[in-house]
Amino acid sequence: QVQLVESGGALVQAGGSLRLSCEASETIFSTSSMGWLRQRPGKERSFVAHVSKTGRNPTYVESVKGRFTISRDNARNILYLEMNSLKPEDTATYYCAAKTGAFGFVRTDAYDYYGQGTQVMVSL
Repeated sequence: QVQLVESGGALVQAGGSLRLSCEASETIFSTSSMGWLRQRPGKERSFVAHVSKTGRNPTYVESVKGRFTISRDNARNILYLEMNSLKPEDTATYYCAAKTGAFGFVRTDAYDYYGQGTQVMVSL
């Protein structure tokens, strides 16, 4: 059974930090590269960050570079997103996603599985 369960979303002031977690079933985590995507209010879901199966080659959307860090613990099947210097425009529902294919990690339709999402709200 495929499971992706996000946690860690909260209301935080601008400039603050949060760490999102995504617990995944072993069957999918071990065979997938992983990503974080977000959906801002009134917007379509979009790419935030991606990491390979081995945890190498993290990639980020330009707007979060230097502030967010994606990582994975392959022993515990957990994906993380460390978010620092948060801005109001980071307010969104954040989704953990798993991708079994080799290409196209920026496209939302490249991901085979999504979690239910966790809400992040950044206030002024």
